[in-house]
Amino acid sequence: MSAIAGIFNYDGGPVTEEDGGRLMEALRRYPADDDRVWRSGPVFLGCRVQWITPESVGESLPYYDNGGQVAVAADAILDNRDELFGLLGIEPGRRGRMGDAELIAAAYLKWGKEAPRRLIGDYAFVLWDERKRMLFGARDLLGSRTLYYRRDAGRFAFCTAVHPLLELPGARKDVNESWLAEFLAIPVILDAVDVRGTVYRSVGQLPPAHWLAVEDGRLTVEQYDALDAPREPLRLRTDGDYEEAFRDVFREAVSSKLRTFRKVGASLSGGLDSGAVVGFAAGPLREAGKTLQAYSYLPAPDFADWTPRRLAADESPYIRSTVGHVGNMAYSGLDFAGRDSYGEIDDLIGLLEGPYKFFENSFWIKGILERAQADGVGVLLTGARGNYSVSWGPAMDYYARLLRGLRWIRLYRELKQYGRRVNVGRSRLLPAIGEQAFPFAAGIANRRRAAAPEPRLIHPGLAARTGVYARLAGHDVGLEGADFDEFAARAYQFGGLAYSNHQGTSVTKFSLRYGVWERDPTADPRVIRFCLSVPDEQYVRHGMDRALIRRATASYLPDDVRLNQRVRGVQGADWLHRMRPAWPRFVDELRLLCRDSAAADYLNVAQVKASLERIGTEPRPEYAYDPDARLLMRALIAWRFLKSLA
Repeated sequence: MSAIAGIFNYDGGPVTEEDGGRLMEALRRYPADDDRVWRSGPVFLGCRVQWITPESVGESLPYYDNGGQVAVAADAILDNRDELFGLLGIEPGRRGRMGDAELIAAAYLKWGKEAPRRLIGDYAFVLWDERKRMLFGARDLLGSRTLYYRRDAGRFAFCTAVHPLLELPGARKDVNESWLAEFLAIPVILDAVDVRGTVYRSVGQLPPAHWLAVEDGRLTVEQYDALDAPREPLRLRTDGDYEEAFRDVFREAVSSKLRTFRKVGASLSGGLDSGAVVGFAAGPLREAGKTLQAYSYLPAPDFADWTPRRLAADESPYIRSTVGHVGNMAYSGLDFAGRDSYGEIDDLIGLLEGPYKFFENSFWIKGILERAQADGVGVLLTGARGNYSVSWGPAMDYYARLLRGLRWIRLYRELKQYGRRVNVGRSRLLPAIGEQAFPFAAGIANRRRAAAPEPRLIHPGLAARTGVYARLAGHDVGLEGADFDEFAARAYQFGGLAYSNHQGTSVTKFSLRYGVWERDPTADPRVIRFCLSVPDEQYVRHGMDRALIRRATASYLPDDVRLNQRVRGVQGADWLHRMRPAWPRFVDELRLLCRDSAAADYLNVAQVKASLERIGTEPRPEYAYDPDARLLMRALIAWRFLKSLA
């Protein structure tokens, strides 16, 4: 794993030591095992290396291929190494010591710009082809690693992080109003739908699943692949065949992500996604003589759970059940006493190089990575994308589809079984399904229009001059009036690039800070493509939602977790409870925000005042998911970021 950086002078003039030094000096904020550069005339490449995989130890990065005259700066862990070795004809004796950057160079020399299509894993790389006088780079299909760039007169510079690019001569920290408008207008966790821009006007980024080429002073950016659902679904003979096929592809994905000479950790909740990950990881680790280090977030000890019975803010009983059933785990349940979302804001803005929205979980995500770093973990497994891949299966949306398709017999049988599992009668289920299937006939659209609108953080003037709401139309970003169901949301998750870009941004920057690489088998392209090919009826079957993973993990997870359809875990429900001691300071700072003319250019100050009035000076913990409370926190984070630019 590396933080990579580089400069290419279009005019052929040499890159000065001063400019290359600025990039590398700015990267020194990240811990590293090695730090090297490569120069040749108009090109400078640098890598600040963190050793994660066995073959990365002592690897010379940037890597130079003498025969092919290609130099590579790579931030990569490749998962299909064995497949690539065969396709590239790599002798068995070379394979064990061959680093991933060398493998990327070999792939490029064989397939050229088609090489990224052949690579599976988490990667961003840039290489210099001396023969073609071309700079070429790519970012993996799910955007798991970041790659930013700046274009000036006569120069192209790139980096894993944003801030080194702002250290180069001529750089300015001007805000990209278009990107910021999206950040402020989108009410869900997603930062922006713009996958080419950043919060800085002068810095762009390479989107997931894209390559770039700089040749003769021209920049070309093209998409090389996509995660589209196949035209024809996978057809297997029996339910058992689907379950076995799922286990095969998921086992391969999990095993490929255990490659580290250090310890392997996992972020574990009480649900199916992370549970399945640890269930499939524990066995191979046991065979390798390793123990899985598992970490869970627990609510504050004095937190009184206000959530409904169908939700669980404290998932400890389910987590303990998974740990006991799976075995071969060293488990730590962490409540992070004394930490809260308010106290982490400035550090997270610096770490993430911009504003952020996941404040409910921010302090414990950092805390788990800090603990993993202290424990010597190199890879931290997660199941972050599992809801739309391995544990897909929204029952109500599926039943609405059956109703629209007039599949009465199947719907009748399914509802009878589903009602038994969730203890709800068909007389209650059918009206809800009918409204979901035919919202306009049921008058839902009119009720939506009559409902109180979501409070808007963006200043109306900024929204008007950037045209942000027109730009967001048709995107699944939680805006009023959008009729997206779970099937459309899934298509947007993987067919679009915004959510992958959002996820990869935070994962990359956290890993650089802590030297721990988060790896998600539920976001493996092989797993996603398989899951998209499975027929819908395998995901909701015999009254069971998320049915495929529940059936396929029969021996991997305990039944109280695997078959739990009545209680869902909800994380971050105690964020406001934790902040109550700091609330007076929080309120005082918001009042300062309301008097700041700079904030008034971007933020809807009138709405901030109204939300503050509504929430009050002594907020109840159950306001944790109230839109006004969330708006106040997001407003403060955005304002702190804007102030940091001064």
